[in-house]
Amino acid sequence: MTSNLKPPHVIIVGGGFGGLYAARGLADAHVQVTILDKHNYHLFRPMLYQVATGLLSADEIAAPIRSIFCRQKNVEVFMDEVVGVDPQRRFVQTADRSVHYDYLVLATGIHYNYFGHDEWKKFAPGLDSVDDADRIRGRILTAFEAAEHKAAESGANHTEIAKLLTFVLVGGGTAGVELAGTIAEIARMALTGDFRHINPREAHIILFEAAPRILPSYPEELSDRACVHLREIGVDVRTNAKVESVDASGVIVNGQRVWSSTVLWSAGVVASPAGQWLGAETDRAGRVKVTADLSVPGLPNVFVIGDTAAVVAPTRNLFGFRKGPQLLPGVAQPAIQEGKYVARVIQRRLAGQSPPEPFSYWDKGNLAIVGRSFAVADLQSLRFSGLVAWLLWVGVHIYFLIGFANRLLVMLQWSFSFWTKRRGVRIFPRDPTNST
Repeated sequence: MTSNLKPPHVIIVGGGFGGLYAARGLADAHVQVTILDKHNYHLFRPMLYQVATGLLSADEIAAPIRSIFCRQKNVEVFMDEVVGVDPQRRFVQTADRSVHYDYLVLATGIHYNYFGHDEWKKFAPGLDSVDDADRIRGRILTAFEAAEHKAAESGANHTEIAKLLTFVLVGGGTAGVELAGTIAEIARMALTGDFRHINPREAHIILFEAAPRILPSYPEELSDRACVHLREIGVDVRTNAKVESVDASGVIVNGQRVWSSTVLWSAGVVASPAGQWLGAETDRAGRVKVTADLSVPGLPNVFVIGDTAAVVAPTRNLFGFRKGPQLLPGVAQPAIQEGKYVARVIQRRLAGQSPPEPFSYWDKGNLAIVGRSFAVADLQSLRFSGLVAWLLWVGVHIYFLIGFANRLLVMLQWSFSFWTKRRGVRIFPRDPTNST
């Protein structure tokens, strides 16, 4: 009789790292898992900028969620956008239906924060999805094409050409640094010899950061090394630079107009509205404040993980040395570990076992790529930069790609691009919102 009972229903909202590893952790549990995501793919976000700059194609860093779980029979996947949660009645609300849950895992991620100026988004897109990456790649390459067209005209307007060849990056965090460095290398290497009327090496790449230094979450010594390298490859790094306005003509920074046809945004993030759905306490970025087992206070069957959660937990570094509780960063490793942990919590509850120890985080360090063969590595007690850090970045990111085929394709593409200094993805869709 017991075997005929309907298994508990676990709904996981979000197919990112947190949701993916939570579902995998429930592979052997007597539960029915439903994954809801507005996209049908799992995206390896740390390498999304490489799609936006033409080094990789979207299918090399994304995998259909259904394919990932095709052999895990207790998982079903629906491409559906969640718009609310009723925690009292235990329902998740999508655009056209309500779904009951016994356990709910919210791993809904983040989006870019325009600090109350959402009207800037159409002029300065952020990098959230593969669609964004395609549009940004289109904007970058279209700017060079338009500049070539203008330069070929008799009586060419050099002011307009300079505007087309000025690329503005707002935000000097990891995403902004990676984009700025890669665009600089596109202009100085990948496009060399392709144009007859412009010199792509004359492109002006400007990186604005409101804080006193770029990569503010990294130690100052690594931040300084990254800044020096960016300037060496042609990026104009400007710190203490607050963007006050963004429009079709460029940006206003510290009261001065900077003319640009291509402005890209990476200045900050805000969590999904999960906290509003639950009526839960959140921090300034909208992340839900969770308990030691990653559940929501007062809602023991609702867990929030990844970028959506403000997790304060004991940590240990790469070599096992323990540190006190810290607010965890919104990167892949915390999300992966939190997803695995929540799966263990659910399994132990279903088995009637005592709960696991409170969540703790194994901090394996942070890596940021700053160019073709340069990166910075912060492994807490060990900090270094240069080619060795870049090779470590390559190895780590290849390892966490989903699927052997993707790993192989990325390795081949990187090898080809490294030796030839060319970009493999130069075809792009036209962006109707771009007036270039």
